[in-house]
Amino acid sequence: MKASIHLPDILSTLDWAVFIGVLILTFLSVLYGHQKKAKQQTESESVLDLLLMGRQLTLPLFVATLVATWYGGIFGVTRIAFEKGLYNFVTQGLFWYISYLLFALFLVKRIAPYKAVTLPDLIGKMFGPNSARLSAVFNFFNVLPIAYTISLGLFTQMLFGGNLFLNMLLGLILVMLYSSWGGLRAVVYSDLIQFFVMCSSVLFVFVFSLMQFGGIDYLTMNLPAAHFELTGGEGWLATFVWGFIALATLVDPNFYQRCFAADQERTARRGIYLSTIVWLCFDICTTAGAMYARAAIPEAESAQAYLIYALQLLPNGLRGFFLAGILATILSTLDSYLFLAGTTLSYDLVPKKWRGNIRVHHLGILLVGILSLFFAYVFEANIKTVWKVLGSYFAACLLLPVLTGHLKPGFLRDRDFVTGSLTGVVAVSLWPFLKPENGLWALDTLYIGALSTLLGLLTSRFILFRTRLA
Repeated sequence: MKASIHLPDILSTLDWAVFIGVLILTFLSVLYGHQKKAKQQTESESVLDLLLMGRQLTLPLFVATLVATWYGGIFGVTRIAFEKGLYNFVTQGLFWYISYLLFALFLVKRIAPYKAVTLPDLIGKMFGPNSARLSAVFNFFNVLPIAYTISLGLFTQMLFGGNLFLNMLLGLILVMLYSSWGGLRAVVYSDLIQFFVMCSSVLFVFVFSLMQFGGIDYLTMNLPAAHFELTGGEGWLATFVWGFIALATLVDPNFYQRCFAADQERTARRGIYLSTIVWLCFDICTTAGAMYARAAIPEAESAQAYLIYALQLLPNGLRGFFLAGILATILSTLDSYLFLAGTTLSYDLVPKKWRGNIRVHHLGILLVGILSLFFAYVFEANIKTVWKVLGSYFAACLLLPVLTGHLKPGFLRDRDFVTGSLTGVVAVSLWPFLKPENGLWALDTLYIGALSTLLGLLTSRFILFRTRLA
C-alpha cells in the first residue's frame, strides 16, 4: 500500500455517486426534522421544541443522536491508535465506558425531577444563580467545536485540496446553516442517518482488514511491542489523566441535553446502556483499523493514515460510502456542539427576556462558529491538544462541585461552588508555567486543578462554618 494518495484520483464515479447520495439523504433528514416541528405553540413550548424537541426524544433517536454526537474527532482517535495502539482503546474507550455507566446508574434519576433545560440551568437550581452563570461559561468553552472544526477542515482539504483554514471556514458555514434552521429536532434526524453510515463504514474497514491480512498474528508480527501495552509507554499516572478527563462525561452538557429531551427517565437510562455497547464496537473497529494501517503503511502520516489505508483497502463503491461515513462522524458532532454552544449563549448567558429567542440563538451559533475557527487556528489544528486543554479545565473545575451537589444536595451553597471552581481555574491556568520537571510535584495539570478545586470547596465551607460559630 502507498503511504499517501491523492483522493480525487482514487475515487470512481460510483464512489462520488454514493458519497453525494449520502449527503443528500442527510440534508433531506434535516428538512424532515424541520417539517416535524409543531405549528401551533405557546412561547414556552416553542423554546422547549427548539432546544429539547419538546421532551419527546424516543429510545431509537436517543441512541442514534447520543452515539453520533460523540465521535467527531475520528482523526484524533485514529491518530492515537496509529501511534500507540491499544493505548487508544484504554484512554479513548475503556475509561469513557465507566463514566457512561456511572451516569446511567446514578445521575439520570437524580436530574429528572429538576425538569431543567440546560446543564447551567440545572446547576442554577442546585446551587444558585452565580453558579449557573459560572458553569455556563465553562459549558460554553467546553462545547466550542474546535476539534471538530479541525477534523472537518482536514477531511475536506484531503478531498478537495486547498488551504486548511479556508476548508474549515467553508465547512463550518454549511454546518451553521442547517444547525440554525430546525432546532434540536433537525440535528437529531440528521444524526440518525449519520449514525448508520458512520457505524457501517468503520465496520467495513475492520471486516475487510481481517479478510485481507488476517487477525492478531499479522498485527503482532508487524507492529512495535508497545502497541500492545495498555499504557502505550506513557506510564499509568499519565494514562489515568485521560480517566479523569473521561469522568467529565458526568458533567457533559450533551449527555444532560439528551436526557432532558428524553420522553421518559427510563429512555435516557436504557439509551445510555445501548449507546455504550455501540461505542464499544465502534472503538474496537477504529482502534483495530488504525493498527492495521500502521502495520500496512507504517511510513504514513499518522493523522491521515487510517483514511489512506481504508481507501486503498475497500472496493469500488464502498470507498465513497466510507468517505461519507467519515464525514458523517465529523458532522454529527460538529452540528450538535454548534447547537449546544449557541444554546448556552442564547439561553444561559443572555438576559432572561431574550431566552429562547430564535434570532438570538442563530446569532449565538454564528458567534460560536467564529470563535471555533479562531481557536482552531490558534491550536494549529492539533486535536489531541484541544481535548487535553479544554478537558482539563472542565473536569478539574466542575466535576467535584457538581457531583457533590448530586450526592449530597444542599451541602454546597452558591458561594462554595463559585469559590471552588475559580480556585481550580487559577490552578489549571498557572500550573503549566510553575510545575517542576521531575519529582513528586511534576503532576499533570488536571490533578493539580482537581486538588485546588477541592481545596477551594473545603476552604469556603470552613469559612462559613467559622462564621456561623462566631
